[in-house]
Amino acid sequence: MTDTDELYVIVRNDEEQYSIWRAGQPVPAGWEPVGEPAPREGCLARISELWTDMRPASLRAAMSDHR
Repeated sequence: MTDTDELYVIVRNDEEQYSIWRAGQPVPAGWEPVGEPAPREGCLARISELWTDMRPASLRAAMSDHR
């Protein structure tokens, strides 16, 4: 099986940061799956749609509190 044949799942942490993880592998502590397994390129394309602000959630919150 090649990298393009494998399925991945998008994972997100408490800071609303995204990554991909091989489907079928236990998701690391502190991360949760988002959506269904898909090919790598599809997951990366979806992350680029979802993750439009690269700042961690805690930083975004702190910055909005100071306005």
